[in-house]
Amino acid sequence: MAHHLKYISLGVLVFQTTSLVLTMRYSRTLKEEGPRYLSSTAVVAAEVLKIVACILLVFKDNNCNLRTLNRVLHDEIIKKPMETIKLAIPSGIYTLQNNLLYVALSNLDAATYQVTYQLKILTTALFSVSMLQKKLTKYQWLSLLILMAGVALVQWPTDSTNTPSKEVSVGSGFVGLMAVLIACFSSGFAGVYFEKILKETKQSVWIRNIQLGFFGWIFGLMGVFIYDGERVSKEGFFQGYNNLTWAVVALQALGGLVIAAVIKYADNILKGFATSLSIILSTMISYFWLQDFVPTSVFFIGALLVIAATFLYGYDPKPPTNPIKA
Repeated sequence: MAHHLKYISLGVLVFQTTSLVLTMRYSRTLKEEGPRYLSSTAVVAAEVLKIVACILLVFKDNNCNLRTLNRVLHDEIIKKPMETIKLAIPSGIYTLQNNLLYVALSNLDAATYQVTYQLKILTTALFSVSMLQKKLTKYQWLSLLILMAGVALVQWPTDSTNTPSKEVSVGSGFVGLMAVLIACFSSGFAGVYFEKILKETKQSVWIRNIQLGFFGWIFGLMGVFIYDGERVSKEGFFQGYNNLTWAVVALQALGGLVIAAVIKYADNILKGFATSLSIILSTMISYFWLQDFVPTSVFFIGALLVIAATFLYGYDPKPPTNPIKA
């Protein structure tokens, strides 16, 4: 059952990541009258929605009994302050990462952003080796290199991505690049740190996500009032929100839950492969549906490399068994 859950969670992650990329890009580039929604408030809204979803899941796991739910939350969160505080570190890093990705998408073109952000796969592998003492086979190390090369080819910038209509200054491009690089390292560290905590405790993954969301909500609100406090006081917390914005928020909240399931049933490196596959799917949808991308031979070569790397990572060479002679 756990074997099937691993691949089901990876499949849902591919769907969630693909949908989030498409809706987020569209919501940040859509021209509308009035103020655009603030990304900092969207991060907070996603954390709150994630907390609500996790509480409902804990409620369901306890036979929909409110008294039992109250007891579980009290025993697992309030009565274990040190266990709860442990989640403040990855929560703060995740909140920073979510805000940095909005900064990156506002300053870099899609190809540069997507290629550079795949460095998180390598950082996750390195943190897994150093923090979890995970041992990777030579095939897995090779698959990581092939994956990096494949994703780079898939998202290789073409002449069409460097049109004169783009108004991105050198300074803003540098800010976007730095945002992606910091997000890559923060994603790798926070993901492996959270995986380590999950595997060292018997607490429910949903309880852990409630703890993450609680600190994420606090850190997110601090970011809102530090960077967007003036605009919030003038236009309101939910300025510029529409159905598309709420779809982005919901997909972000779902992403946290799906990633938690992936960490529980698989590991962070497999999560990185699922994300890479979603990038290919996003690119294909951009071509066939949005019609803003023209695939090249480089794209197809990169796609084949990514698929090959995915299978190579899961390859488990077994020594040949000697038949028993009669």
